[in-house]
Amino acid sequence: MEAILTSTAVVALAEIGDKTMLLAIVLATRFRKPLPIVFGILVATLANHGIAAFVGQSVASLLEGPWFRYAVGASFIAMALWTLVPDKLDDDEQPKAPRFGAFLTTTIAFFIVEIGDKTQVATIALGAQFQSVLLVTLGTTLGMMLANVPAVYFGNAIVERVSLKAVRIIAALLFLAIGLWVIAAAALPGIS
Repeated sequence: MEAILTSTAVVALAEIGDKTMLLAIVLATRFRKPLPIVFGILVATLANHGIAAFVGQSVASLLEGPWFRYAVGASFIAMALWTLVPDKLDDDEQPKAPRFGAFLTTTIAFFIVEIGDKTQVATIALGAQFQSVLLVTLGTTLGMMLANVPAVYFGNAIVERVSLKAVRIIAALLFLAIGLWVIAAAALPGIS
């Protein structure tokens, strides 16, 4: 249960103000069909984060030892710093022409834009930390949906009312706390 809850919280907070959230708002305003967009986000996230969690778990099982735990902890601390940098959706990352309809356009765009994104990197680290592809994928996908479904339905209103800077700071502190906890657990095995 810890893997699901931690994965959900980390990704939900990291996703707020992220470029994929901005993409959700762009797609919602372009297509005005929220349900196919939500399902596209779900499918793309399950695929992308499933692969990422698998990579994290596979790497962790190959590289046992405290030094690997230090690396995982350091990656969470790096994510804390990265989270403080605001994202913007570049023009070349937006789907140009809605050739395939809302669902397929969303699925493809989200999968591609999520590659190398901080939530994907966090999913790799969470997969390494919790050693469970299924639980981490479920948690990170739930976190993505918690952040993006409201963005699809209420995008512009949310962006106007929520301080994205404050959310980035909270997310950064969460990443920092997890990173420090992982490093402390590696240094002092009795505390985990």
